Amino acid sequence: MPNTTVNNIRKKNVIRYNGDLCLVLECLVRTPPNNASYCQMELRSLSSGRVIPVRTNIGASFETLENNVKRLELSYEADGNFVFMDTSTFEENTVPRSIIEDIVGFLVPGQSYDIMFVDGKPVTVNLPGAVEMKVVDAPPAIKGDTSGNVLKPVTLETGLIVNVPLFIKAGESIRINTEDKSYLGRA
Repeated sequence: MPNTTVNNIRKKNVIRYNGDLCLVLECLVRTPPNNASYCQMELRSLSSGRVIPVRTNIGASFETLENNVKRLELSYEADGNFVFMDTSTFEENTVPRSIIEDIVGFLVPGQSYDIMFVDGKPVTVNLPGAVEMKVVDAPPAIKGDTSGNVLKPVTLETGLIVNVPLFIKAGESIRINTEDKSYLGRA
């Protein structure tokens, strides 16, 4: 695991910062007039998901880790772990629930997701911008409640509850935005 100076760190590199694995979101070298150059980075902690702003001198170096992203299909969940399969090699990879606790509601068996591996171990699951899910429980619309943009809560196949327009019924497939859990349309 080589140390790399900030001049050579790029977006999507994984570095070790204060003992934590972090994904580099942005790395800019700035040279203000009449001052020394510095590096402004924005890192995302792979363990907590929070964004960390970092300002360091130009000579600083960080340990970079080898990372790659694989497109895998979610097979099933067992004992608090999610098992993803490579559809070309049929190799199974297990991702602990603790790593992806905040996105579990968007994981649907049979759909493919991008999984980032660092040194051969899965560290995070990258969600697409939108996912397709089936509505399993939808209360009926209330007569007379049709003025304006009226929404009702429905339960999806993963247990996720989202607000959708009144015309959505149980059994329909809908598209959900993974950023803010908003309804995008029928699938």
